[in-house]
Amino acid sequence: MDVFLIIIGAICLVIGFLGCIVPFLPGPPISWVALLILKFTTQFRERISWELLWIWAAVVIVVLILDYIVPIWGTKKMGGSSLGAWGATFGMIAGLFFMPWGIILGPFLGALAGETLNGTNRQGTLKAAWGSVLGFFLSTGIKLIVCGLITANFIRAIL
Repeated sequence: MDVFLIIIGAICLVIGFLGCIVPFLPGPPISWVALLILKFTTQFRERISWELLWIWAAVVIVVLILDYIVPIWGTKKMGGSSLGAWGATFGMIAGLFFMPWGIILGPFLGALAGETLNGTNRQGTLKAAWGSVLGFFLSTGIKLIVCGLITANFIRAIL
């Protein structure tokens, strides 16, 4: 039974990494499930503490929240106005309906529209819109790091 659970956990880890890139899959939570599964094995349950699971659960929740905040932060960081940030927010929500490209293009086009409505010049508008895209890639990088660290904990526990 332990071998079966380890295989299921390993599959969760692979799907977790895919979820970092494919927007409709929640990567870090799926990777976290791999640790939870390992906790229920008879051979490795002592190597994964409940404290470790709670800490990783908190990290995963923070990362999920940041996944929505970072693209908006990128817009603001690149000189975007409040309208640009709101546009990126609405674009991100609208982009969820047009997966997978909508998750990247939505915030970009939303920030672009918001900055245009704000009367920002063309260069400032594009800069703010690219900030949302950079924020998306930063968010993706954070998710990949978290999934990598969860994978390292999983591997360390079974070796």
